[in-house]
Amino acid sequence: MNSNLNKPKGFGEILDQTFKISKYKFKDFFFILLLLVGPIYLLQAIIEMATGKSFVRQEGVGGAWYEEIISNLEVTEEASLSSNLAADLGMLFVSLLVLFTYPVAQAAIIFGVNHIYQNREFTVSKIVKQAFGRFFPLIGSSLLYVLIAFGIIFGFTMVGIFTSVFVFAIDPIAGVIVSIVMTVSFLLIGAFLLTKWSFFFGSVVLDKNSPGLSRSWNLSKGRTFKLIGLYIIFFLITTAIGVAIELSFSVFLGSSVLLGLIVNFSTLFTTLIMAVGYAVMYLDLKVRHDADDLRELIDDYHIG
Repeated sequence: MNSNLNKPKGFGEILDQTFKISKYKFKDFFFILLLLVGPIYLLQAIIEMATGKSFVRQEGVGGAWYEEIISNLEVTEEASLSSNLAADLGMLFVSLLVLFTYPVAQAAIIFGVNHIYQNREFTVSKIVKQAFGRFFPLIGSSLLYVLIAFGIIFGFTMVGIFTSVFVFAIDPIAGVIVSIVMTVSFLLIGAFLLTKWSFFFGSVVLDKNSPGLSRSWNLSKGRTFKLIGLYIIFFLITTAIGVAIELSFSVFLGSSVLLGLIVNFSTLFTTLIMAVGYAVMYLDLKVRHDADDLRELIDDYHIG
């Protein structure tokens, strides 16, 4: 496995390596997520039960399986509309906790994959300790990235809306065309920029380079659209798994606390895949970049 990680990989090889590593270290990586994120999901379940949500099943009207699912969705909507302020604040608190613990869990997995890359043994406690050692740079850099992402999305949305409305007032047909063109263009530009900067996290973890945005930009040079494709593939795979689990259990459990627990803990599995995939992508970029730097040094040496 180490030899495979030490050479640049193609699109399919990255996917293959991701699933191999996920299987190879599943117990260790899943335990990390269970340790750092699992208690927060339990706290969420306690809050939901304290606000009156049924643990086993939230009853809807009977009928065919598709009617049951529709009924459960309607019950979920009614329950969310009738939730009180205390419940909303409780969920907000849980969400904030996840924002602080998830980066640590992902960092620990990146450290673990890097140990595999270097053919070194590791323990869960060791890589978790390493992850906590980068806690403040991780949180600070992650918040900066979120602010940049929000700025890009908000800015593009406002420009798109005002431009489309202005053109539509002059010519409705032209307004529709402009709206479509701008939406597609902004999606591509936004995806390009956010992907170029998305590997800041790996840089903060392994290279101790904060906030890591310029490092990420340089690493992804010439590979951005392939990286976007990999992100899409990982998103589709993990989303399909999550939706299949939720739809399967919602038929029997309705909108209940138990369903929420099952769905939340199943996301630990999909999160594991995404975290390992990200680590493999980052290490591949690092290998390619370091190889390019080495070639430049060799060329300079021969020229000299």
